[in-house]
Parts: sequence; structure tokens; C-alpha cells
Amino acid sequence: MTITLEIDSSEDQRDRFVEQALPMLDQLYRAAWRYTHNHADAEDLVQETMLKAYRSFGQFSQGTNLRAWLLRIMTTTWINRYRSMQRRPAEVLTEQLTDLEFSPAVRQSSVASASAELVALETLGDDQVRAALGALPEGQRMAVYYVDVEGLRYAEVAAILDIPMGTVMSRLHRGRCALRRLLVEQGRARGYPPVTQPAA
Repeated sequence: MTITLEIDSSEDQRDRFVEQALPMLDQLYRAAWRYTHNHADAEDLVQETMLKAYRSFGQFSQGTNLRAWLLRIMTTTWINRYRSMQRRPAEVLTEQLTDLEFSPAVRQSSVASASAELVALETLGDDQVRAALGALPEGQRMAVYYVDVEGLRYAEVAAILDIPMGTVMSRLHRGRCALRRLLVEQGRARGYPPVTQPAA
């Protein structure tokens, strides 16, 4: 993905932005996948995030966590986009519709969403791990992703998701427990011996 910067700014600010922020495009893209579940929408979200970050780069405190700052901008941008999309009427690009296509259940169970989620989790390794992480509720999935995959601290995740740190810890705990249960079930299905808990 290519980001073109067309906004006038000082040479120093532009150079610092290119040097510090552009190397994080892949990380931002992976996070955008988890929000959008769509390649084109993820690229759009990253593009908008980078443009907003570039415009505000003078406000960024050097020496703080740039990745967390960028992810916070992305989360805010996604929330604003999502709210805007909720207010828009559904768009249909076909001349012939059946009653079945108007059913909310059919629209919610789109096959594209499931496959996009699997693609979004490709960096995690095994298919079963990706599927288990994808099965978590979004709040838990994002907490597990940011802490366990991206390696962010609880306070950074709280700032990115705009939730209290206690909520991050709670979602992370519940997400890890649910993930563990799902992986144990998948292990049994694949013929692995049951996991024994150590004696207390």
C-alpha cells in the first residue's frame, strides 16, 4: 500500500513522520483488518489514519509510543465511520431482489465476513488458532490482539480503545479463557490428549 502525503508542512516534520510512522503501515493494516473485515476498507482506514496522523504530527510528543498514538487515531476514525455507516440506508446494486435478500439474518451471516476474518488473522500461525481468535466477541478479540499479538501495555490498549484499564484487563482475561477453551476443544477434536491441570 502506498501513502501519498500532499499536505504542506515543515521539512523536518515530514521527514520525521516518514522515518517513524511509515514503517508501521503493516501493523496498522493488520489492525484495520480486524475492524473492517475487508481489504479495500482496511486500506481506506489506514490511509485516513495516516493522513490524520500527518496533519496532527506536530502535536505528537516525541519519545512516547507512536504505535499506540496511531492506533488510537485509527480506532477513533473507525468508530466515527461506523456511526456514519449506521445512519446511512442500505445500498443495493442489483435490479432483482428476492424476499430472502431483505432478511436481516441473511445479511448478517455473510460468507465474506468469515473468510475476511481468517485472512485478517493470517499472521498468527495455525488455522485453528486464527479461527478460535476470530470466534471471540470483538471487545475480547481486540484486547487479546493488542496485548498478546502486538505486545502493547494495558494502558496503551485502554487509550487506543478508549476504555478504562480495568475493562481491558477484564476483556483480556475473559478472552484468554475463552480462547483457551476453544483451543482445548479443537485439540480434542484433532486427537490430542486432554490437558491436565497441575495440583494446587
